[in-house]
Amino acid sequence: MSSWFHIMILIPFLFAIAVPYIYKQLTPRIHTGWFVLFIPVLIFVYLFAFIPQISKENTITATVPWIPAYNINFTTHIDGLSLIFGLLISGIGALVILYSIFYMSKHREALHNFYVYLLLFMGAMLGLVFSDNIVVLYVFWETTSVSSFLLIAYWYEREKSRYGAQKSMLITIFGGLAMLAGFIMLSMITDTYSIREMVSNAADIPSHSLFVPAMILILIGAFTKSAQFPFSIWLPDAMEAPTPISAYLHSATMVKAGIYLVARLTPIFGGAAEWFWLVSGVGIITLLYGSVNAVRQTDLKALLAYSTISQLGLIMSLLGLGSASLYYGVGNDSSVYAVAIFAAIFHLVNHSTFKGCLFMVVGIIDHETGTRDIRRLGGLMHLMPISFTLTVIGSFAMAGLPPFNGFLSKEMFFTAVLNVSNMSVFNADAIGLAIPVIAWIASVFTFVYSMILVFKTFRGKNKPEKLGRDVHEAPIGMLISPLVLGSLVMVIFFFPNVLSDYLLNPALHAVLPTLADAGELNVKISAWHGWNTELFMTLGVIGLGALLYIYLKKWYRIYHLYPDNFTLNNMYNLGLEKMESSSKFITERYMTGFLRDYLVYIFSFIILVVGGAMWLFDGFSFDPSSDAPANFFELGLMFAMIITAITVLFSKTRLTAIVAVGALGFLVSFFFVLFRAPDLALTQLVVETVTTALFLLCFYHLPQMKKEISRVRFKAVNAFISIGVGVLVTIVALAANGNRLFESISSFYENSYELAGAKNIVNAILVDFRGFDTMLEILVLTVAGLGVYTLIKLRPRRDRNEGAE
Repeated sequence: MSSWFHIMILIPFLFAIAVPYIYKQLTPRIHTGWFVLFIPVLIFVYLFAFIPQISKENTITATVPWIPAYNINFTTHIDGLSLIFGLLISGIGALVILYSIFYMSKHREALHNFYVYLLLFMGAMLGLVFSDNIVVLYVFWETTSVSSFLLIAYWYEREKSRYGAQKSMLITIFGGLAMLAGFIMLSMITDTYSIREMVSNAADIPSHSLFVPAMILILIGAFTKSAQFPFSIWLPDAMEAPTPISAYLHSATMVKAGIYLVARLTPIFGGAAEWFWLVSGVGIITLLYGSVNAVRQTDLKALLAYSTISQLGLIMSLLGLGSASLYYGVGNDSSVYAVAIFAAIFHLVNHSTFKGCLFMVVGIIDHETGTRDIRRLGGLMHLMPISFTLTVIGSFAMAGLPPFNGFLSKEMFFTAVLNVSNMSVFNADAIGLAIPVIAWIASVFTFVYSMILVFKTFRGKNKPEKLGRDVHEAPIGMLISPLVLGSLVMVIFFFPNVLSDYLLNPALHAVLPTLADAGELNVKISAWHGWNTELFMTLGVIGLGALLYIYLKKWYRIYHLYPDNFTLNNMYNLGLEKMESSSKFITERYMTGFLRDYLVYIFSFIILVVGGAMWLFDGFSFDPSSDAPANFFELGLMFAMIITAITVLFSKTRLTAIVAVGALGFLVSFFFVLFRAPDLALTQLVVETVTTALFLLCFYHLPQMKKEISRVRFKAVNAFISIGVGVLVTIVALAANGNRLFESISSFYENSYELAGAKNIVNAILVDFRGFDTMLEILVLTVAGLGVYTLIKLRPRRDRNEGAE
């Protein structure tokens, strides 16, 4: 099972390699998507077979060694939570690929790129949700960011696509780096990379000083990935991607990665006041922010983007509210607050069904009408009856109306926020009263934008003059996927406890294992709870929401009162411009094009860093007592080398400078003779002879100088830096020789004859001990030589072409 499960995760990556070949051989005869479709179907069927085991609260773990020396292994863990995400990733992925077969033209689109990126993303998401090792999880986490960047920028010729991809990359990668720092802190606290082992030691973690910093950094990663306020600005711009990508990444998978991470780490951080308020507070603010902004959108995909932000905020807030159950512990009404966690998982599934359906229908509208602008649409109900029916199902589920699955999870959401207002911990008695109010207001706006999506698009007067084409229903192939999702919306409402018993409750037990072991968690879903507060809140949402929709034109202008300069998008753009201008200013200061300036920066840095470090750590001490005495010949050679070096600096002709450089090299070879290294001396003599000859040959072909080299003016900065570097290097050499912290490595090479059969240690090091290094150096020189040869051979051909013109 171990190998098969790991292969299941790697199959999308492996098949991505074959996609370009399939595309090249079969296009335009057969759509490439038909060959890609069996991958997510196969994965879904494979994962579906685990449901009976997982529903019995069994878990499955498999390990493949990766870097065992550092306890980093590719360990997969299947429980209720990871299985739900795996089924969503593969199931929605299969429907999206089927949809894309009819949506993406095989003649006009680069389908090989599309499906390669899609498979990379699918594999990364599967690896993310099934990884137990946080290092492996991080690798897959960043792979989702890179692959989503490629998918959003699929239509890279469009400026908005490039902008949206860049924004998503910058924000999510920033969050990923913060999350990595949090993971490192968490591993330092627990001395393990395994999430399961961290959960088993969760009671000892909160007392550590790094607990809160690690929590905040990890939450930054989760918030950026799941588009939580204020990081939510990347999601609307990501809608420039093709609609199948939006339906997959931004409704069912990528944006749920942060949700998954928070749910997975709730057993570790849940129960802390900081976790409760950060997760629930950011979530509830995101819920309100997304719902309010969705109403003002005129583009259908933009409306769905902000609605996704809002719904993600709802799920995130439920995870935060439900974490209070870990504070209360076993036997203290903790199950009352654990319902919020159950509602979060339930709404996550519901959201994937109705939002995936809506994204696909919006893609159909765009495909058939040529626009997503609500102001140009209307009267499509009779022209596109199936699309209209699917939009009603998805929108009413999103608004939380019966008989759709969104109603069930929305009622549980109201129950959760009402329970918080009665809490006596975390100062909820003072602040918790605001949470139900904010939740209810956000639900009103959710109802309004849901009605806009349905009635502004399909009701009213048809506007064929604004569309420029005959509108008709989409082909059946494009309707299959949204029909499946729309059917699930209805089926889940009427049979919710089938989903609950087999998937939702096992997932709840995975998030709250201590309460599950005590037998306190077994939630049942019911559509009718009597005339309770939650039902009256729903009726109030419908009543006020209907009034706001009817009189939308009278109060819509309040959106124009808010200044655009204070929007998050404007602040992001302004910050990016300031960063670019600052970077340009700094770059222009040091990228001057003069070699002298570069050397000044490099050598000054060496003096400051190396010299400063030696000063701070008292590195200037050295012991010359064990050094060999310098004899007359060595001193003479040293002074001769100094004289030749100075001669190079003050030479007035090229020939004198070349001869002085060569003489300096020959003097170095004499040092090798004195130190009894004849091979090195011979090598040095050959190298110096060849290089001097090449120098002279090159300068022979250069044009003659009109005048001799003028005397170089004295520059104090140059003198200070050159003397400083020379003195520093000398001191470092003396200090290194006088302070041996480790045993000399030379003893390792003393038996070079026995190990390598070489009588010369230097030759043994170069050829045997550093054989790969030497081979690569030779390879670099070979490549450089081929490049020079190619340029030389191309130049006459170019000259001939220019002459012909």
